[in-house]
Amino acid sequence: MSERTAARVAAPVAFLAGVTIAVLLIRDGLRHHDAPPAPAATVTTTAAAPHHAAKKKPHHKPQPSGAAYVTVQSGDTFYAIATRAGISLDQLKALNPGVSPYSIHVGERIRVK
Repeated sequence: MSERTAARVAAPVAFLAGVTIAVLLIRDGLRHHDAPPAPAATVTTTAAAPHHAAKKKPHHKPQPSGAAYVTVQSGDTFYAIATRAGISLDQLKALNPGVSPYSIHVGERIRVK
């Protein structure tokens, strides 16, 4: 076999070997990626505002005294939030009638008390 013929065979074989190795490394990295654990939900309690406090904007609903909220984190579900808050899923749904349990978004505040 001449050198030119060997190069015509070796070049595509080397290219395919390199692509195969790259695909396997990327696939392994995606499969075994150790994502940092999601931070625990932040619970915020609201207290009654003093009488001299500035009025809220009219498009915001006033928050009841003693209400507690969590901020939705990445990976949270309604069930996970209810479990962390120590309430049933039905109670969480009742506290959040305008929120679909199937489409919560990161950063959204969910009432838990």
